[in-house]
Amino acid sequence: MTDDTPRTRVGFIGLGSQGGPMARRIVEESYPLTLWARRRASTEGFAGTTAVVAESPAELGAASDLVCLCVVADADVEDVLLRPDGVLAGMAPGGVVVIHSTIRPDTCRHIADEAAGRDISVVDAPVSGGGGAAAERRLLVMAGGEEADVDRCRPVFETFADPVIHLGPLGSGQLAKLLNNFVFTAQVGLALDTFSFAERLGMDRAAVARVLGHGSGGSRAAAILSASGFDTAGLRQARPLLLKDVDIMRDVARTAEVAQPARLAQLASHTLSLLNAPPSS
Repeated sequence: MTDDTPRTRVGFIGLGSQGGPMARRIVEESYPLTLWARRRASTEGFAGTTAVVAESPAELGAASDLVCLCVVADADVEDVLLRPDGVLAGMAPGGVVVIHSTIRPDTCRHIADEAAGRDISVVDAPVSGGGGAAAERRLLVMAGGEEADVDRCRPVFETFADPVIHLGPLGSGQLAKLLNNFVFTAQVGLALDTFSFAERLGMDRAAVARVLGHGSGGSRAAAILSASGFDTAGLRQARPLLLKDVDIMRDVARTAEVAQPARLAQLASHTLSLLNAPPSS
């Protein structure tokens, strides 16, 4: 991109703990940014930036070449895109919609079919790493879609992410994220059981966590538990999202007529049961 080339106009919807830092990195890199939120208060943190707040998703779409969504669930994505004053109603032909939310691959394909009638492309690009990683430009982006569309989005992704991995056709990013969250959910239960087992053996959990942090038996789940001081409150709060993603993964496997790995499925179910039980005193 030369200095006189117009920068991609970016729209962003979903300014929560994950999306907020992503949007801030985009505007900090001097991309023209338009925001919309159901609650106007969600945009107040951008008052000192060049970001503009739209009155509707359609107005945001009209002001954007690329629109990023980081809302929670399938219904939220469909609402902001497809409602009468949704993003697609305002966006010009040639635009790209990016779905950073973790949703069903079939929902992405349904949206792509609707968008194609308006000559708008769709990329699914769920993320992993959390808001802190976005702020530090090290978020993981798992992208699915046409290579040309992903390449068009890549400079914007790279304002908050490294690496950006293109996994294949539309829906591939969602499959990768669902697999990641399925494995993570299983590992949480394994880590909880491991630290409980170590304590019953008379070992110090913090010392064991240091060993796992440097040894071959470590995991991201064990590291997160250790960093929290073995407080499961955060993971319990995340349980609804973990449950949502595990359920989607199960549905995808059933639809594809592919058997889930039995042990992995059992561990994921075990974790969800542990996180649903009252915390031990």
